[in-house]
Amino acid sequence: MRTPLVAVTLLAATLFSAASFAGATLDRVTKTGVLRNAIVNDYPPFGFIDDNNQLAGFDVDVAKAVAQRMGVKLEIIAPGWETIVGGKWQGRWDTCICSMTPNTERAKVLDFPTAYYSSPAVLVVNKKDDRIKSAADLSNKKIGVGIGSSYETYLQKTLVIPGSKPIVFPFDNVQVIPSDEEVAFQNLALGPGVRLDGVVSDLATANARIKRAPVFKIVTELYAEPNWVATDKGDAEWDKKVADTIKSLRDDGTLAKISQHWLGEDITHEVP
Repeated sequence: MRTPLVAVTLLAATLFSAASFAGATLDRVTKTGVLRNAIVNDYPPFGFIDDNNQLAGFDVDVAKAVAQRMGVKLEIIAPGWETIVGGKWQGRWDTCICSMTPNTERAKVLDFPTAYYSSPAVLVVNKKDDRIKSAADLSNKKIGVGIGSSYETYLQKTLVIPGSKPIVFPFDNVQVIPSDEEVAFQNLALGPGVRLDGVVSDLATANARIKRAPVFKIVTELYAEPNWVATDKGDAEWDKKVADTIKSLRDDGTLAKISQHWLGEDITHEVP
């Protein structure tokens, strides 16, 4: 779902604008010749450890393309999701190309220079479950989510994505079970209601899980989920550099090729 241009302009100009210390991150990357990107390493097909014990995935390849286009080397760090979204990076890494959905809380501590893909949030249940068919059926159910994820705030009925349409919450009294997403899917695989009744995840991630273990099924899409590159607060020059680089990678088809490789479709075009 494409976000209206007016909303995107407002998003870029207000909530997600850098404020102070202009140039610090850009200067560091320029002087060191290294881009340090934070990533999530347990979120296939976006970021995961492959059979060769190497970081791989869509986000990894996008980060590689960004570094190459900037003419710098790439270092990838996996510091943990809560550490990333907490902000105040203090130069430990320069970007988070890590499938982050902006929300009002994250915008207080992070800047979001540009979107780079969009993939909807979905509800996944055990294949044997015929009780849950829609978001309304989540009431009084035990639902697993990645800890600190936007899915957690969705189930708490507090999720607001700036620039997007208001999200509908047609459920009550959901028992939210935050954990590592891998653990959530393992628990769901035990059977309907054994430990979990469902998992909220990204469509592409859910499809990857189903391909690996066809004991799950997607019952419905929940809301549109734009994913943006995140940066630490305070460097407008760096944010522009990042946004311009992503735009050039989209314009010449590089992002589309990476998406086709990992997902079999282009999820990078339906973004602002």
